[in-house]
Amino acid sequence: RLRSAPLTIRFVTNTTKESKRDLLERLTRLGFDIAEHEIFTSLTAARNLLEQQQVRPLLLVDDKALPDFTGIGTDNPNAVVVGLAPEHFHYEMMNRAFR
Repeated sequence: RLRSAPLTIRFVTNTTKESKRDLLERLTRLGFDIAEHEIFTSLTAARNLLEQQQVRPLLLVDDKALPDFTGIGTDNPNAVVVGLAPEHFHYEMMNRAFR
């Protein structure tokens, strides 16, 4: 019914564990009729903010989420993006983030 209504459809999630592409594939396998541009994630919001502020982040996100940051400069970081990434939460990485 939503597809036939004169509405813009968006699927919104706060997941930081997977890229938009992975999420799209998973939702499609579950039977959702969905396009990538209809998905808005917290990673989408983070990327938008990084681009607006023109900062170079240290990405403390799961490796599966990294594709959502393709093209974002990360050399000599001056910002930190934190997502669900327990494998990256260790002394060395946290020390880098705080610096």
